[in-house]
Amino acid sequence: MSDPGVLSFTHQGWEQVLAKVKRALVYLDAACAESLHWGCGSTRLLEAVGGPACHLREFEPTAVGGGAEQPKAVFVLSCLLKGRTVETLRDIICRSHFQYCVVVTAVNHAVHLTANHVPAAAAAELEGQQPVFEQLEEKLCEWMGNMNYTAEVLHVPLLLAPAAPHLALTPAFASLFPLLPRDVHLLNSARPDKRRLGSLGEVDATALPPELLLQIRCLVSGLSSLCEHLGVREECFAVGSLSRIIAADLANYAPAKNRRKTAAGRASVVFVDRTLDLTGAVGHHGDNLVEKMLSVLPQLPGHTNDVMVNMVELTALHTEEENWNAVAPGCLAQSSDMAGKALWEALLNTKHKEAVMEVRRHLVEAASRENLPIKMSMGRVTPGQLTTYIQLFKNNLKALVNHCGLLQLGLATVQTLKHPHTAKWDNFLAFERLLLQSVGESTMSVVLSQLLPMIKPSHQRTKDDYCPEELLILLIYIYSVSGEFTADKNLGEAEENVKKTLAQVFCEESELSPLLQKITGCDSSINLTFHKSKIAMDELFTSLRDVAGARNLMKQFKSVYVPGNHTHQASYKPLLKQVVEEIFHPEKPDPVDIEHMSSGLTDLLKTGFSMFMKMVPQTTLA
Repeated sequence: MSDPGVLSFTHQGWEQVLAKVKRALVYLDAACAESLHWGCGSTRLLEAVGGPACHLREFEPTAVGGGAEQPKAVFVLSCLLKGRTVETLRDIICRSHFQYCVVVTAVNHAVHLTANHVPAAAAAELEGQQPVFEQLEEKLCEWMGNMNYTAEVLHVPLLLAPAAPHLALTPAFASLFPLLPRDVHLLNSARPDKRRLGSLGEVDATALPPELLLQIRCLVSGLSSLCEHLGVREECFAVGSLSRIIAADLANYAPAKNRRKTAAGRASVVFVDRTLDLTGAVGHHGDNLVEKMLSVLPQLPGHTNDVMVNMVELTALHTEEENWNAVAPGCLAQSSDMAGKALWEALLNTKHKEAVMEVRRHLVEAASRENLPIKMSMGRVTPGQLTTYIQLFKNNLKALVNHCGLLQLGLATVQTLKHPHTAKWDNFLAFERLLLQSVGESTMSVVLSQLLPMIKPSHQRTKDDYCPEELLILLIYIYSVSGEFTADKNLGEAEENVKKTLAQVFCEESELSPLLQKITGCDSSINLTFHKSKIAMDELFTSLRDVAGARNLMKQFKSVYVPGNHTHQASYKPLLKQVVEEIFHPEKPDPVDIEHMSSGLTDLLKTGFSMFMKMVPQTTLA
């Protein structure tokens, strides 16, 4: 096992699963499939299963059950074993012929006790016992039709999808998003008048709905397991309202208290609300090839962090649009291909120009090792040049197999460089820079007026114009980077003009994208009236106002906007960069916006920010 880290944490978890899957049908939910995808790859799981047939299936209510020749099943799930998840388990098992069922959950037993409303005092007395898992084991046998059959329920912390040695994703929590000011009204609707909340700053765990609290506890459970693997006693810090609740829950998480007493190392975990800075999430400021790949290539189905790479070019099929689904797509994750993995990590950490040259270098070296007839060329790297190198592998099965991961990343690079949206990247970047200048010099109404002529219906748009989804991205950018602004007398009129124009554009779309369907509540443009569209726009702009005011409660991190002067243009300074600079600045006093969440009386006696000293900072975006 390598040194403790996110990769070894994920590998260790999957090794526990792999030990159970021999000759089994394996059902995975989407989040666990994504963890496997980035952590060790489906090939590793198939090898552990053994046998000639593919035994991987998606965990869903309509999943195919097991036949008489398939007596064993393993279910790998990222969620609580409760509600619809248990119903789906029952349905699959009842229509199968299983005699041996293993259920793996990424959520530990302590959280299951919380979900079943077991008081903390009673839960403490159950240490070492797992009654919820034991009851489910009995149910599994009942559903299999024989109480003498074998059933196991166990916890394995499959929290992370490690995209790189120092970058891990949490796919099971892709939908966990910080609260906005408008959410306070929803929370207040369930509270008596005397206990009404005045702002997000007053929101604590007791104010949250039970479903959200459980989701937070599931995340905390996984993070605690990670800290245990790393051998550290964590100190929790937060920037933002939801982050404060998560950090406090981790700091006071009862199952972690004994672990912290014996931990050899120390670490600081900083949670940051993403809503405090959405500029970075939607902007086109980065000079990074991976950012462009993730933006323009189609999403890999069922995944939140990977894309599809068209592999038809390496086959004998004609490269026509209808052949797209005839060949399994490639992807960016190369967990089982060491050369591909090395290239992927290089792409993550280099600028666009250097990244494209790195792709060429890897292709040239691979072709040379396979003695392929490569013709060297220097100078600027073009998509055509890379395509020529890639096609050298086309009719050589051994070379294809040896360098499959590298070729997927090579084709991803070519398809990104040739993609029409990549050409529009410069348009986005230019307009965002113009917006940055306007934010400092003009009112919000003037900035919105600059956007208005760019909102065009589908029959008037060219390939260089912005589609509705891209216009929404620009609006989020405008409101997030502006932050709290003064409402001038023309703002209401400017917003109303943008709302009406966007509402009309939505109505005239020939087909509504999934995003527009979600925003408007209509699955077809035929059913979308202007009235419905306008109501959706009013809701959207309420959320945009909340995004602009997300940093209102901050005292130090109130802005991500750096005004220009006679020597420098106005610029965007990411909130996360500001937080890290504060942490490592040796002379600054304790910052008021980075809150230390104590886990007991002794921690209350310590000074907050000074606790960063002699610790290893880890940062988590909430």
